[in-house]
Formats: sequence, C-alpha cells, structure tokens
Amino acid sequence: MTTIKPGSILIGTQQPDELREWYRQALAPDHEGDGAIDFGGFLLVIDGRDDVDAKNSEPGRTILNFHVDDFDAVEAQLRSAGVNWLFPVADREAGRFGTFADPDGNYLQIIQLKHS
Repeated sequence: MTTIKPGSILIGTQQPDELREWYRQALAPDHEGDGAIDFGGFLLVIDGRDDVDAKNSEPGRTILNFHVDDFDAVEAQLRSAGVNWLFPVADREAGRFGTFADPDGNYLQIIQLKHS
C-alpha cells in the first residue's frame, strides 16, 4: 500500500491578493514572487473564488497548524504583523499553543510540541 502525503492546502477567498499578502507578511516574510507560499515543502495556495463568503462562517471546522521550534520568536513575529489572537497563548500538556485568525476569519495555530 502506498502512503499518501499532504502537499498543499487551498484557501478560497474573495480577496486573493490581500489575503496572500497577509499570509506572506505574517508567516513568510522572506517569501517572494507569485504563486504558492512554500512552508518547508507544504504549499499554501490562495485562490480567488466567487463561491465563498467574505468571512468564514465556521472557522473552527478546519484549523491550519504550524509546528514551530521557537514559539517565542514566531509569536513575536505574528504580534508585530498585528494578528488577531483569538485566545491567550496557552501552555498545555502537549505543548504551547497560540490561536489566531486571518482576515477572512480562518483559524490558524502555532504549536510547539513538548518532546518526551
């Protein structure tokens, strides 16, 4: 049996240029050019769509998680980009979590897992 590996996620939006720029500024400030934003081999594709609402009405249904090695550095980067934090950063049994939203209301998290 062949094991499949996710390679990308597509986010549909009514404002593709603005949303792509937000993702670039908040999460990939070194990314240049058009097209997908590469997060270490996992691609984020942002596509203009007329079949989606301007705001996600069920943002908790799917949450895009970014696993990080230096939570404090990424948290500072996100704060300086002005992200909308949904909950205070929390230390949990599994690690440290921070949940925020993009301009379309989609939920994202940064996570630094504890290694046992």
